Amino acid sequence: LCLSIYLSMYQVTLTSRFKCIQNRRCAIIRPPRDGGIRYRGLTQEQIRSVQILPVDYEIEYICRGSRVIVGPKVRKCLPNGTWTDMNQLSRCLLVCSRSWVSLENGRVALHPPGQPIEGTVLHYSCHAGFLLEGFSISHCTKLGKWDSPKPLCVCEYKKLYIGALFPMSGGWPGGQACLPAAQMALDLVNNRTDILPDYELELIHYDSMCDPGEATKLLYDLLYTEPIKIVLMPGCSSVSTLVAEAARMWNLIVFSYGSSSPALSNRQRFPTFFRTHPSATLHNPTRVRLFQKWGWTKIATIQQTTEVFTSTLDDLEERVKEAGIEISVRQSFLTDPAVAVKNLKPVLGTQTFKTWFHLWQVFKEKLYGKKYVWFLIGWYADNWFKIKDPAINCTVENMTEAVEGHVTTEIVMLNPETVRGASNLTSQEFLAQLMSRLGGKNPEETGGFQEAPLAYDAVWALALALNKTVAPLRAKGWTLEDFNYNNKEITAEIYRALNTSSFEGVSGHVVFDAQGSRMAWTLIEQLQGGSYKKIGYYDSTKGNLSWYGNDKWIGLGPPADQTRVIEEFRYLSQKLFVSMSVFAGLGILLGIVCLSFNIYNSSIRYIQNSQPYLNNMTAVGCVLALAAVFPLGIDGLHVHRSQFPVVCQFRLWLLGLGFSLAYGSMFTKIWWVHTVFTKKDEKKEKRKHLEPWKLYATVAVLLAIDVLSLLIWQIVDPLHITVEKFTKEAPKEDLDVLIQPLLEHCSSEKMNTWLGVVYGYKGLLLLLGIFLAYETKSISTEKINDHRAVGMAIYNVAVLCMITAPVTMILSSQQDASFAFASLAIIFSVYITLVVLFVPKIRRLITRGEWQSEQQDTLKTGSSNNNDEEKSRQLERENRELQKIIQEKEERVTELRNQLAERQALRSRRRPSVQNQNQNHSVPSSQAEPPSYSPATDKQSLPASFSNSSNLYQGEGKLSRNNCHNSRLPLLYK
Repeated sequence: LCLSIYLSMYQVTLTSRFKCIQNRRCAIIRPPRDGGIRYRGLTQEQIRSVQILPVDYEIEYICRGSRVIVGPKVRKCLPNGTWTDMNQLSRCLLVCSRSWVSLENGRVALHPPGQPIEGTVLHYSCHAGFLLEGFSISHCTKLGKWDSPKPLCVCEYKKLYIGALFPMSGGWPGGQACLPAAQMALDLVNNRTDILPDYELELIHYDSMCDPGEATKLLYDLLYTEPIKIVLMPGCSSVSTLVAEAARMWNLIVFSYGSSSPALSNRQRFPTFFRTHPSATLHNPTRVRLFQKWGWTKIATIQQTTEVFTSTLDDLEERVKEAGIEISVRQSFLTDPAVAVKNLKPVLGTQTFKTWFHLWQVFKEKLYGKKYVWFLIGWYADNWFKIKDPAINCTVENMTEAVEGHVTTEIVMLNPETVRGASNLTSQEFLAQLMSRLGGKNPEETGGFQEAPLAYDAVWALALALNKTVAPLRAKGWTLEDFNYNNKEITAEIYRALNTSSFEGVSGHVVFDAQGSRMAWTLIEQLQGGSYKKIGYYDSTKGNLSWYGNDKWIGLGPPADQTRVIEEFRYLSQKLFVSMSVFAGLGILLGIVCLSFNIYNSSIRYIQNSQPYLNNMTAVGCVLALAAVFPLGIDGLHVHRSQFPVVCQFRLWLLGLGFSLAYGSMFTKIWWVHTVFTKKDEKKEKRKHLEPWKLYATVAVLLAIDVLSLLIWQIVDPLHITVEKFTKEAPKEDLDVLIQPLLEHCSSEKMNTWLGVVYGYKGLLLLLGIFLAYETKSISTEKINDHRAVGMAIYNVAVLCMITAPVTMILSSQQDASFAFASLAIIFSVYITLVVLFVPKIRRLITRGEWQSEQQDTLKTGSSNNNDEEKSRQLERENRELQKIIQEKEERVTELRNQLAERQALRSRRRPSVQNQNQNHSVPSSQAEPPSYSPATDKQSLPASFSNSSNLYQGEGKLSRNNCHNSRLPLLYK
């Protein structure tokens, strides 16, 4: 715009000044061939119309396509009307490939210096020890191409190239130590005249950063740039998975030094893969062996959801299943383990993470200490838990506390023995040379330092395998330098050579399994006091565990694989059992005394009138019931489990028979008394005579019912021992155990049904006994003179039994309370029964001395009893005769009344008028009672028996003796 204004000013100025300025302009010049001119500040319209340009105006040459300007690129208008550097020609020329400017293992001289354009000449020369193959001079033509192919500087030896990916950074910077170790091995191999004497191995390496995406790009560069690589060497598992899966398309062998993923042990997916780093599954046989050593049958696992850890845990699951070990909990997480750790709560864990955040979750959940053992992967640095992570609010002390005592399994990557292997170096000499190459770096801060021996042995394994293929290939007319990405025969020979490799390396004996994985020993370490201690080695090939015995635990030893549950039987309190047994024994002694007393004094009339045989049954039943207290208190503490059903049967039979005899005999007495003395008179007469056999038969029926029901129960559904489990209890001590209380019971399949039948039947008897005792409480009889005492005993027994039966069922889980309640009920019932029935008899005989006079008065008592019975029968006969007389007299009175009525009717017909006149008169004197008549005197004149008998038969409408007219007495009592 300024230039336009400036030009406009030229058009409007004075003519004289215009002429002055016109002399200072420059004419437009033509651009170079295949190029153009860029005018600064002018539009397309102005460029087409302008012919001259002002002083100090600059133009710039530009070229088409890939051409470049040779010569001045910018020209400026001078005051003299010319352009700068007009003596130098500007041209647009093509540029030849810059790859010709560099020569590997050689030098390139460029003339003229600068860009390789048309006319540029290159002079090639090689370093010492290399020969130039091709032209030593090359010219850049005007077409932008060199006139000859690029030469090569080849060694006097034929080179075999290895394409390697060393992770120098990223998640696992293992290349920091593995690359120097591999270069050490290459130097030694290339200096050996007995290994590949006609070849030289060369390593072409890149930094994969342990990133599969970056590795994909680098793999492309390795495959599509010269020279051809005979083998690929990736590092970490994620990169090896990518490379090994793609390498078969180029017939390449893949040899890894740092991949542990079990997924790589798949010949269908990775057919050309080998590794000197053992598979992570090699840890699993060691872990299983340790589980078995420490007696664990349950474990819990937590893992990060990456392929290496998932496949490792899958393999572990199969191995522990074969060993009879259960994975009770398996938790996984992607990035944040907080939820997984919180859900874990195991007694044993294996985990596959190392960061502070992960172990901080373990610390927060208190999943460490004497109850827990963590199995960690052992490939990390020894001080990994001491390196503070600023993003986590956790101290080094917290982390040290959380990881104390954990166990690591680590592949033996450095031969512990002083053995010179294929490289003629011991493991310690190798470490010394490696430290020299690292320049004094701290090994713990150098990534891949532990895996460096594996990278070293990987190069040696590859060199030995290639050396082994030379002769077979020569026999087939091939050489190793003939390898290309389409040659399957050479790849097959290298595969066979690697598959049969076996040599001693600095990492130990190098041998591969069928899946191409390294077989090695496993080192077992434990963190003790903040530092790792070796506690053993395991050789999975031979199943040999070398144990140092220096493992250290927070508790008394390795924790249990789970919260150990100790089964503890609850037994009856022995003090309670002894005390109840003493009372029962005293009761049995009392029962025997009462039984002996009753048998000895059975001939005494007072004892005879109490039905002594029934009392004997009561005493025997009481003794049996008390004897049941002993088996009720016997449990697994006293007898073996196999003998416990016998104890159960004793309980059942003793209680059943004891109740039937004791209560049945008392029930029979009260039943007979109620039957005789509460019925109508005509039925009472039939049952006045007591027949003892009927009483015994009643007891026998009750006893038979019990025996039959118990037999059916024992045959159909016998009692056996059952164990009741209670809620687990924690002991007072801080132990990783729980107490499982157990209680033994006598039970059967349909226990409740049988108890319902028995309790129902017995309950009815008890209720009926209470009713009968109440009904007969006021009855007195000499036939059973102790029925009131029997009723009192029935009251007590019934109440105690009806309370005890449901209470003992409720308290069945409380052995002491149940036994105490049942035993006390039996003891009280028996004591009350014996005391009520027998003590009064004993007291009477002692206080009255009846047992002394009974023998003397036997004859008198017998004759007296006979006289009384005779008198009773005589009075009954007289009573019946008098009743007949009264009945006859009553019939006569009725007949006389009828006659009197007829006479009165006859008189009324004869004197109707007289009757009307005498309606208001008093009764005739013939119908009034005589003055001298007295019923009392008349009654006294009759016999006593007649008087009593007449009172029994006074009926309504009949004329009694006292109502008879005096004039009719001679007719009634004539």
